[in-house]
Amino acid sequence: MPVMFNICLDDAFIHSNNPFFGKLPEAYAIFDPIVDVMPIIPVLSFLLAFVWQAAVSFR
Repeated sequence: MPVMFNICLDDAFIHSNNPFFGKLPEAYAIFDPIVDVMPIIPVLSFLLAFVWQAAVSFR
């Protein structure tokens, strides 16, 4: 449990000092880890398209 608490503190420290990150309202603070991952989703979709085309031999 202390390790998880330290990770949360480190994450909050990094985001609070970086002007490129916005801060979610307190009511939505539980969704912060999900919001951190969301920008990666389009990249994964792009990579999935290549995997799909490789599976069908780039028709």
